Amino acid sequence: MITTGQSLPVGQLAELTADGMVNHDVQSLFAGKKAVVFAVPGAFTPTCSAAHLPGYVVLADEIKAKGVDFIACISVNDAFVMKAWGDAQNAAEIKMLADGDGQFTQALGLTMDTGAFGGVRSQRYAMVVDNGVVTLLNVEAPKAFEVSKAEVVLAAL
Repeated sequence: MITTGQSLPVGQLAELTADGMVNHDVQSLFAGKKAVVFAVPGAFTPTCSAAHLPGYVVLADEIKAKGVDFIACISVNDAFVMKAWGDAQNAAEIKMLADGDGQFTQALGLTMDTGAFGGVRSQRYAMVVDNGVVTLLNVEAPKAFEVSKAEVVLAAL
């Protein structure tokens, strides 16, 4: 599993924007920027939709005021689902990034197998990334939602 002080692994993340599909190279996306990244097991799932993403939507301005260039939500879903979920949640301030095949999540060492629910998905976590290096990593215990909340990350910035 990736740890604080390590650089993000090589990878690709997709984002469906108003201008079409963008395939982000992870190294380029985070180069020279400070970002808050949080990951969810699945778009449109109960905790993710009721609390996790909405917390970051509500606190986006406060988080960015701490010198954060962008906030990103990652899920092992496709970019079309991530865009639809972002739209449904009024998450215009959040980059909704798809790890469609889970390769980036696997490279982070943060996968979990949910079986029939959806197969290999991401663990729930939040991290701060500064110029591609993880400076804070909060990984949730199974079925928990405590350390990856927007309020916790904001307090740590």
